[in-house]
Amino acid sequence: MERLVRFELLGQEYSFYTGAPENEVADILDLVKGLVEENLTGASGSIPVGKVAVLVSLNIASRYFELKSNFDTYRADTEQRIAALTSQIDSGLSPKKGEEH
Repeated sequence: MERLVRFELLGQEYSFYTGAPENEVADILDLVKGLVEENLTGASGSIPVGKVAVLVSLNIASRYFELKSNFDTYRADTEQRIAALTSQIDSGLSPKKGEEH
């Protein structure tokens, strides 16, 4: 069931509807707020909100593609291991020459 979530970021109020669990929404908001603070830290002067939003979006996209790459590598490695194990199992179950019943 969807519910309305409200939060404040950079002095502005935002709201959206979501069916995601509360803990997941809290984690997402914490991540976004942390990235906003990270992009504002050390900045000289005032950074426009639009620029901060773009920087945060780029940071999230970068993390996404890093995770995707790691997952693709993991999946390929796992598929190779499964193929090797399947081959070992198949060769262990096959009757050897001279041992056929």
